[in-house]
Amino acid sequence: MSSPVVKRSIVIAGHKTSVSLEDAFWQGLKEIAARRDLTLSDLVATIDTGRHHGNLSSAIRLFVLDFYRAQSDAGSGSEPVRNAPSSRMVTSVLRAE
Repeated sequence: MSSPVVKRSIVIAGHKTSVSLEDAFWQGLKEIAARRDLTLSDLVATIDTGRHHGNLSSAIRLFVLDFYRAQSDAGSGSEPVRNAPSSRMVTSVLRAE
């Protein structure tokens, strides 16, 4: 079963932009924002500020993937996998807790 791509508008640093993500990534992003007591816009702004390559949708997908990889690796006792292009930014956001 595939997850349809959903396009949503979001305000980042006072500017409205559209982001297209699969529903599963939107849900993961919302969960991460709630865990960090951040608004979705604030979390996306942090991701946007730290990205070096690619578009915002790709940076968000990599962020969500890396978040859950790190969480999974922490539970298994192994070292987190850090091979995503935006891993420096993701690492700093993940450790901000």
